[in-house]
Amino acid sequence: MSWIFLFFAGLFEIGWAIGLKYTDGFSKPLPTLLTIASMIVSLGLLGLALKELPVGTAYAVWTGIGTVGTALLGIWLLGEPATAVRLSCIGLIVSGIVGLKLVA
Repeated sequence: MSWIFLFFAGLFEIGWAIGLKYTDGFSKPLPTLLTIASMIVSLGLLGLALKELPVGTAYAVWTGIGTVGTALLGIWLLGEPATAVRLSCIGLIVSGIVGLKLVA
């Protein structure tokens, strides 16, 4: 169950990271509230995952999911560049997440 909590914590981390872009410096109320709510849910789920998972592994996987998801959504939603080097680096992060899952 902890891995499920961690997975969803990572998804909500993506939500708040992308949400920050849409808050326009916290000047737009609805995106700001959704971003803050996503932060709270993400941290709450991470806390639940940490009941059973090692902190180093859980934190690395949480940030990895957030990093990969945010980078991919930045490419898809915000028109950020999708160069071969950038996509390869994202692949390396995914490899690290899978490796941590396999050894934890």
